[in-house]
Amino acid sequence: MAGSLAASAFFPGPGSSPAASARSSMNATGELPDNLSVRGIVAKPNPPPASMQVKAQAQTLPKVNGTKVNLKTVNPDMEETVPHSAPKTFYNQLPDWSMLLAAITTIFLAAEKQWTLLDWKPKKPDMLVDTFGFGSIIQDGMVFRQNFMIRSYEIGADRTASIETLMNHLQETALNHVRTAGLLGDGFGATPEMSKRNLIWVVSKIQLLVEQYPAWGETVQVDTWVAAAGKNGMRRDWHVRDYYSGRTILRATSVWVMMHKKTRRLSKMPDEVRAEIGPYFNDCSAITEEQSEKLAKTGNKVGDDATEQFIRKGLTPRWGDLDVNQHVNNVKYIGWILEVSAPISVLEKHELASMTLDYRKECGRDSVLQSLTTVSGECTSIGTDKQASSIQCDHLLQLESGADIVKARTQWRPKRPHTTAGNA
Repeated sequence: MAGSLAASAFFPGPGSSPAASARSSMNATGELPDNLSVRGIVAKPNPPPASMQVKAQAQTLPKVNGTKVNLKTVNPDMEETVPHSAPKTFYNQLPDWSMLLAAITTIFLAAEKQWTLLDWKPKKPDMLVDTFGFGSIIQDGMVFRQNFMIRSYEIGADRTASIETLMNHLQETALNHVRTAGLLGDGFGATPEMSKRNLIWVVSKIQLLVEQYPAWGETVQVDTWVAAAGKNGMRRDWHVRDYYSGRTILRATSVWVMMHKKTRRLSKMPDEVRAEIGPYFNDCSAITEEQSEKLAKTGNKVGDDATEQFIRKGLTPRWGDLDVNQHVNNVKYIGWILEVSAPISVLEKHELASMTLDYRKECGRDSVLQSLTTVSGECTSIGTDKQASSIQCDHLLQLESGADIVKARTQWRPKRPHTTAGNA
């Protein structure tokens, strides 16, 4: 009996709902007891305020046809608040579809980017791309191409690149060509077979023609290739263009020979080395024979028929002037020739148009040199102003003991206004 009462208290039967209790509590007149609300729920025993009690006592129930009618009023404070919970379904238990789609898209894009970097192939079969950004091999592997932007520290007083800057670009592309082709040994541009025999490359001759000088911020495109030069030499040519207009900036050709690293004597080209570099030989010439004949040849004696002569003594190489072969880099000689001994009047009003250099002997860090320059006069009469005429200079860089290091001849033209790629 006690168990039934306890169970009914926690689990009321169908007939024990509040509504049923209210119906059973009605008296014969249809009135609800005082402890029940209009909704049939037991009201709290809190008495209303005194003012409300007076007002409640003054109210009487209306009558319709002699019968009292109970008015149904809704009090929001007395309504039950029933929490709403949606039924658990399979769809409600799934994750947010937008977040899931965003995660899948991110993973797909990352995988596609990684695949592009790892398994990229050139669009053209004749182009091998250097993955380290040192340029690319084009034209069936016969030409190497690399681009350079002219930096602010590479220009001179006239806001254009110096000749040393352009020469450094030539040297950089030559070394990167060897590296990209897979022929770089442990030396400065030496192939593996050359490294086995302690052989290095040394430049014997350079000729160049300058059409124009690029300005700060412009981009130049340098093409370089190699060819045979006699039995024991190699020729390397360059063609420098403006990247956007394609206009020629510079053409250059050079001859390189081999020297033993320890004995410092010239050496013949071994057949094994020829087999390494032979497949890359290209017979195309940057400077034609006709152009080469027009270039001024270096003279036997500096000072013959000279109108002016300039000399600078006591030149010593700095540590930064040496390359990895422990001798002065060939580009440094150009700076000594042009900046040290060339007259300032030539540098201010003229620009270098062509140059021919013959390298006779290497220069070490303990060497003491002197630089001599003679101005041979006008090469071509342009106008009536003598200072605006083209001139020719002979240069000699030699040890103070008398041994020649470099002989050169340069031709200078009046400075021209710079034309950008859009004006070309």
